Amino acid sequence: MNRVRLRAVSPALALVLFAVTGCGGGRQTLTVFADTSLTGTFGSLGRAFEAAHPGVAVRFDFGGSPALAQRIVRGASADLFAAAGLAAMRRSGAPGPRVFARDSLQIAVPKGDPAHVTGLKDLAAPGVRVALCALPAPCGAAARAALAAAGVTVTAVARDQDGGAALTRVRLGQADAALVFRTDVRAAAGAVEGVDFPEAARAAEDYLIATVPGTGRLALTREFVDLVLSDQGRKVLASAGFTPVTG
Repeated sequence: MNRVRLRAVSPALALVLFAVTGCGGGRQTLTVFADTSLTGTFGSLGRAFEAAHPGVAVRFDFGGSPALAQRIVRGASADLFAAAGLAAMRRSGAPGPRVFARDSLQIAVPKGDPAHVTGLKDLAAPGVRVALCALPAPCGAAARAALAAAGVTVTAVARDQDGGAALTRVRLGQADAALVFRTDVRAAAGAVEGVDFPEAARAAEDYLIATVPGTGRLALTREFVDLVLSDQGRKVLASAGFTPVTG
């Protein structure tokens, strides 16, 4: 009978084999689909999560919530979905979403507010150029709800795909005002000013997070959600202008 000879493995080679195979099967990747408006906050939370979970890499795919939801429906590989608005979350089919933050509208104006915009009614004044977000962007839907609540009709000079594009028009002098989210104004870092108005409460946008069906990383997704809902997560969200919510 033939016998198989076993060769001794050198200590150096043993270390290499252990590093490659490891006890946990190597490095894991947690893929998170998240709305573009969460880029800064989730980037920060992702780094914190990686620091607390050696061997885990968090990969983000940022984009518009409706488009991300459609990609999930079509089978894109994702473990978590953080969406702006319940409609996009429902479209994705992800069950049991948790509300973790809320954003509200502000009127963004150039420094010094040369058009003297103090509320929604001023957006309908002759000569005031207003930039709005297009539908179905969350800022577009929220602007429509706020204007309807105030009974104000605005003829926009442009309807942009997101708040960042509308803000750019204000910064470049192409618009006197834009209806965008508070977090957009905060992200502009002082390049524009934000004007509050009471009807904003009627058009607040909820942010939700849920595990994508079929993920093989249930434990990691739960821990990331816990981080988002934790005191640390709430602090990061609040610093960006969100109102943290635990629900």
